[in-house]
Amino acid sequence: MGSLQSVLAWGVHFYTALGAVLGFQALVAVFDHDYRSAFLFLALALAIDSTDGALARAARVKQVLPWFDGELLDNIVDYFCYVVVPAAVLVQPGILPPGTELTAMLVMLSSAYGFCRTDAKGVVDHYFQGFPSYWNVMVFYFVVLSTSPLVNWISVLSGVALVFVPIRWLYPSRMERMRTPTILLGALWAVFGLAVVWQMPNHSSALAWISLFYPVYYTVGSFVYHLRTA
Repeated sequence: MGSLQSVLAWGVHFYTALGAVLGFQALVAVFDHDYRSAFLFLALALAIDSTDGALARAARVKQVLPWFDGELLDNIVDYFCYVVVPAAVLVQPGILPPGTELTAMLVMLSSAYGFCRTDAKGVVDHYFQGFPSYWNVMVFYFVVLSTSPLVNWISVLSGVALVFVPIRWLYPSRMERMRTPTILLGALWAVFGLAVVWQMPNHSSALAWISLFYPVYYTVGSFVYHLRTA
């Protein structure tokens, strides 16, 4: 029985680590200017990130392998997929105004700070404190909506600043209030996003604009949640 539990626990950690492999493939695709493949790889990495926590709890990985830090592994994978790969998108021609490409370094530095805070995730009421490095979502809309470099630059600088502002952001998979509707809306958003990516480069701009319903819901919901609980 113990051997089977160990196999299952290692299987979960292997599943988490696959996210880094997918992130690397996305990085290669970015520098090939193949955004369709890049976002498909990131979508797969996001699917792993959205499910590995539940699998880890089901397999009791902390009890079976107490000497192996699955949360650290998860943070390494998340930093690579949600910070490094999007930063690579930001330095591509036409994403940011000429001469501002080094703003991507601010993304990496601020997110390194955010990832290393011990209070980055609330342990009683589960939430993210400070902007939770959703740079992958941000650059996705930069590309599919063809937003202006100036708008992109302002958006990135705003995100960098919000990393340091102690606002409580929703943690969809762990939140105790409104979790079901948040997850269902997130799943619907994922369907819209995949449909847009699948059609790239001749994707529907209208569908991309409609898919913004979830980022708006998430942002407004986070501010409301913060005001009610902080």
